[in-house]
Amino acid sequence: MEKLLEKAQVLIDSLPYIRNFYGKTFVIKYGGAAQVEAALKNSFAQDVVLLNFIGIRPVIVHGGGPKISETMKKMGKEPTFVHGQRVTDRETMDIVEMVLGGLVNKEIVALINSHGGKAVGLSGKDGGLIKARKKLIKKAAETGEEETIDIGLVGEVESIDPAILASLQKDGFIPVISPIGVGSAGEAFNINADYVASAVASSLKAEKLILLTDVPGIKDKKGNVISTVPKKNVKKIIDDGTVSGGMLPKIQACTRALDSGVKKTHIIDGRVPHCLLLEIFTKEGIGTEIIG
Repeated sequence: MEKLLEKAQVLIDSLPYIRNFYGKTFVIKYGGAAQVEAALKNSFAQDVVLLNFIGIRPVIVHGGGPKISETMKKMGKEPTFVHGQRVTDRETMDIVEMVLGGLVNKEIVALINSHGGKAVGLSGKDGGLIKARKKLIKKAAETGEEETIDIGLVGEVESIDPAILASLQKDGFIPVISPIGVGSAGEAFNINADYVASAVASSLKAEKLILLTDVPGIKDKKGNVISTVPKKNVKKIIDDGTVSGGMLPKIQACTRALDSGVKKTHIIDGRVPHCLLLEIFTKEGIGTEIIG
């Protein structure tokens, strides 16, 4: 009986959160180990389906970089990166579309549906969802001036048309979006999934943007996870080196979303089973929240 009462208490403790978030949209960037390990994939799908059944509206944006690199090598093409961005020629873009829009996207859709959800896969081409423009990389040249590097069909979000997402959400579907945008001439662009998730959250005026990573959150200089970072402190922790490398696009995605009306953003450890439920329905949470 005691264990049953403990289960009842867990449900009661989550009631204020359920009431507060009912009908709200959460945009979740799904990647890292949570997208690779079988047990974590299942716990992620269960979390998403549970959120949907209790009246929260999840929207998933996924990455798939390692799978793209693996497929490129199988096809005899060596991946090349500049400043962390994949150099994407026409042939590479075909592989990106095949992997992200086909293999990865449909696997996530099938996984969510196998747990009782109603997921629908999309790319930015569908319904004009993600309009994109070419992204140019700038770096310092030997002359001391900046030079522009063309890395091919890598894009940045120009605009999001959320009409198709709103239509799907109204009918109880869970959108699963691959980060491929479309240019003015109909060309496809490969876009960083963190930035796509941020732009989607902004366009939907989401309650939360949640980024799943392979680290516990933002750590201070002593290695302790920082529970909450106000947006006004973000520049300081970038300038002093607290945040660097792969965490930079994530924290930038969070600040952009906050600037565009998203209520709260979270960077959490996707290697923790049921990390979404732990972050959303407990006071302590398990990662770092960045707030306005």
